[in-house]
Amino acid sequence: MANLTNGFASLHCAGAMHVDKGHMQASGLPFLSFRRCSKLDISRLGTVPRFMGAKSATVSQHHVRHRISATRASTFSCLQDDTTKFFDFVVIGSGVAGLRYALEVSKHGSVAIITKAEPYESNTNYAQGGVSAVLCPSDSVESHMEDTIVAGAYLCDEETVRVVCTEGPERVKELIAMGASFDHGEDGRLHLAREGGHSHNRIVHSADMTGREIERALLQAVDNDDNISLFGHHFAIDLLTCQKNGEIYCYGVDSIDIETQKVVRFISKVTLLASGGVGHIYPTTTNPLVATGDGIAMSHRAQAVISNMEFVQFHPTALSDEGLPIKPKTRRENAFLITEAVRGDGGILYNQSMERFMPMYDDRAELAPRDVVARSIDDQLKKRGENYVLLDISHKPREKVLAHFPNIAAECLRYGLDITRQPIPVVPAAHYMCGGVRAGLQGETNVKGLYVAGEVACTGLHGANRLASNSLLEALVFARRAVQPSIDHMLDADGDGDGDGDASLAARWARPTLPWSSLGDGALSDIVERTRQARTELQSVMWEYVGIVRSTGRLKQAEWKIGDMESEWEEFLFRRGWKPTMVGIEACEMRNLFCCAKLVVKSALARRESRGLHFTEDFPYLEESRRKPTVIFPAAVQEVTWSSKPLQRQLQCK
Repeated sequence: MANLTNGFASLHCAGAMHVDKGHMQASGLPFLSFRRCSKLDISRLGTVPRFMGAKSATVSQHHVRHRISATRASTFSCLQDDTTKFFDFVVIGSGVAGLRYALEVSKHGSVAIITKAEPYESNTNYAQGGVSAVLCPSDSVESHMEDTIVAGAYLCDEETVRVVCTEGPERVKELIAMGASFDHGEDGRLHLAREGGHSHNRIVHSADMTGREIERALLQAVDNDDNISLFGHHFAIDLLTCQKNGEIYCYGVDSIDIETQKVVRFISKVTLLASGGVGHIYPTTTNPLVATGDGIAMSHRAQAVISNMEFVQFHPTALSDEGLPIKPKTRRENAFLITEAVRGDGGILYNQSMERFMPMYDDRAELAPRDVVARSIDDQLKKRGENYVLLDISHKPREKVLAHFPNIAAECLRYGLDITRQPIPVVPAAHYMCGGVRAGLQGETNVKGLYVAGEVACTGLHGANRLASNSLLEALVFARRAVQPSIDHMLDADGDGDGDGDASLAARWARPTLPWSSLGDGALSDIVERTRQARTELQSVMWEYVGIVRSTGRLKQAEWKIGDMESEWEEFLFRRGWKPTMVGIEACEMRNLFCCAKLVVKSALARRESRGLHFTEDFPYLEESRRKPTVIFPAAVQEVTWSSKPLQRQLQCK
């Protein structure tokens, strides 16, 4: 059941952690091609990691900093094989949150980074706008806090907001020290841009490819760190948990090595989830294909507390291919984002009759927060029966436009549109999940040993709507804050003697099985095709019934339709010979999409008011009595569907 609760301190912890995600169309980072780069030791890309996470006989802070020794690796090598790997820390996800955390905890132990595709294929890599931080003398922490809270419709956790806004500038300086290159003005100082919802210029950026530059710098640092093993093309399936003294503990994760088609088990003292969002529960999203809600779904199945899932941010301005002079030949896997900074730089929104409309909806016009702009565009489209609106920056000097937005200009020019002369066709698209796994001020969850960072987390910072460019900032702040409690947990695990039992513990969970050996090619092809069909149907239902403007009736219809679709899909799989312990990429992504879609609908039905990103026609106003987070606690009786149950039973640990 979803409930509204007072504040984030009730978690058992305190309150915070997240990651930014404005999205840029990027083809990758060729200068850090991890699979092919000759300078990178291939042993760190998914076979035997260079360093193993064994237990030391003595536990001291000095020894922990030098845990990775030849003796220790030799002692643990007998436990290591192609399908079971042991580390002190496992990080799931290779965006800014996961990489920044890994670089810190690697000073204290062995680290595995598990990433679903290539290491650079994360939401961070698509972030165009930048990082918001108070770096100008005329700006203030209080002003940044106020902008964040106003944009979040007063649902933000104030302590979390203060932490992020106060610690953010130092985290940005650390990035610069690590080699990230940001734009500077003619005076030699950082060029600070302004975006919707901000009262000051405070966005640090690298043209319109900020996320790509941050990802480049962090991946280069990871490449140079011998204590970090990077496992590309490993898809996380489910967390490995056990119950001890009435509490749930996480001891790692099962994954599929996509290239070898083997199930690989990672056993760890500490697990950090930084796996991104849920964009692909909708048909059009700025998120890359990897964003299928895997981390949120795994956490829900592991009985982590989930919060604020009704707050799905639709970015107001994704490129509308329909409005381009030359149409793309194939449908994009993810929508191309037109950054908030275009409006921040003076871009104006028009309908197709070239009538400016934003001043009719909000006094802040184009600089209103994203939820306001997205609903305004949606209203224009429905009233006028049109499929896109126009964003015009052509009145600004050509040189300035090309300097600030080279990536957008190049992408549009590929399809015959010159943004220095013509308006850009845009339409809202699913962009960012403000809810997620409920986290405290150190990124901790109610599952011991499990920390969350980035978009997968719900910390209270964003409230009911994320302020532009706050998420990369939050990821940097909380990736750093999660480090010390993670180290403490690892030391406690060593002190309790848990390390000695790693090998036996790893064997206690039954292993998931792959279907290739027991299902014929015909059955597998049928299952893949039926799964793709189910995915399209789910996305269609979510857009039609759980989109920008909602109603109780449509939400209940969505709940019913999704339940039926899930049951029919699972019945089809099992009729074709699929077993509950079987795993495959398409099927596991589908179970995660179903799980997250149901969490969104459940949370939306629980909020009987309109606040921030959640607007419902039946309750169109704010209600002060409902100004509290939506919380989904672990159910006493788990749902019976395959998507809602972990593949592994929860163990009882001594």
